[in-house]
Amino acid sequence: MTALNVGIIGLGNVGGGALEILRDNAASIEARLGFPLRVRAICSPSIGTTRAAAVQGLPADVIRTADWRVVVNDPEIQVIAELVGGTGVAAEIIAAAIAAGKSVVTANKALMAVRGVELWEQARAAGVSLSMEASVAGGIPIHAVLREGIAGDRIDALIGILNGTCNYILTEMERRGDSFEDVLAEAQALGYAEADPSADVDGLDARSKLALLAGLAFGTRVMPDDIHVEGIRRIRSIDFAYAHRLGHTVRLIGSAERDERGLLLSVQPALVPSDAILAHVQGAYNAVWVRGAYGQDTFYYGRGAGPTPTGVAVVSDLMRAAREIRNGGLAPASPFAHITLAEHAPRSTAEQVRRWYLRFRVTDQPGIIARLASVLAEANISIDAVLQLPGEAKDDLPFVITLEPTPAGQVAAAVAAMARLDFLVDAPLALPFESGLGTPR
Repeated sequence: MTALNVGIIGLGNVGGGALEILRDNAASIEARLGFPLRVRAICSPSIGTTRAAAVQGLPADVIRTADWRVVVNDPEIQVIAELVGGTGVAAEIIAAAIAAGKSVVTANKALMAVRGVELWEQARAAGVSLSMEASVAGGIPIHAVLREGIAGDRIDALIGILNGTCNYILTEMERRGDSFEDVLAEAQALGYAEADPSADVDGLDARSKLALLAGLAFGTRVMPDDIHVEGIRRIRSIDFAYAHRLGHTVRLIGSAERDERGLLLSVQPALVPSDAILAHVQGAYNAVWVRGAYGQDTFYYGRGAGPTPTGVAVVSDLMRAAREIRNGGLAPASPFAHITLAEHAPRSTAEQVRRWYLRFRVTDQPGIIARLASVLAEANISIDAVLQLPGEAKDDLPFVITLEPTPAGQVAAAVAAMARLDFLVDAPLALPFESGLGTPR
């Protein structure tokens, strides 16, 4: 049967992985589709100098170009894979491809989190599909799960480890007792973290992913700026020692919960019980736990990034788009699992009631606990326990106070007041205990 032609724009890790799969797994793909997928054109600014094996192994008749417009405007190409990333040129590529009547597959979480609804509306008006499975959690088909696998359920909450770089850093700090700075440098050397790691370690990458998952799960348009975010730069190896004493560990958690008052959304480090499945997600893996009103708890785990795991998601989307095209132009499915998304009125995490872990670094002197307790009492916050491990330097002495369940806003106000005290080496670190989804009940 005649092949269906695709164009790949962007030949970084994900683009290279997708090309490798399209080449090496071509027979299986054809057996599933009933026709072959053919790479007709590839595009990269460095196309003339690349030595990537996936590119070198392509047939000689594949168009190689540094100009994405050549690919988008080719009348023989039916599906475009935008694997450039960012929110500038990538948006131009997708809009131009849709205008040219081509279906689009993207791995671009940042762009889809901000402009995905707008681009989907353009695609729907043009009668083409827009797919984004590779934008969240790499090799985990979480979009397909929420869009189709458990579409009959009503999702009440989801919680996840959504950034493999952060999870690698935290689990290596926990395993070896090394500093954040040392493990980050190692992650950069291994290619897990960029030279500028801000998007990962400051929680921005996970925030974009959570915005997309919230749209899929709840049918609500969530912008990344609506989500409370904190990164992992202030986590120290001593936090794992105290967390273990409390029967917990530390993970960067993306959380979305719905009740009658609306959605609570956050990305932040949290204490996770050691007997919860999420506590055992190690290295550069991702995991998502979903709670439905009817199906109850389901759990999804796999590689969060990497050329071939993410490439699988790209190729799977290419196959889905190809089926739609070949089967008579079936109505394309919304990448957000809903025909339209309701507008989101952000609900402040300040009202969320949790137990809290406060870690202090102080210059040791008499009366420290009394002064901290006084600030907490003035904020109407009850102390649960005080913990101090022995043997630390007196000029940088860490200890922990745990709090009874308290609204996050009250804790933030108390921490701000404490930060002005003269015996502190730095501001207190406040982490919530994760006691909701993904933990034993």
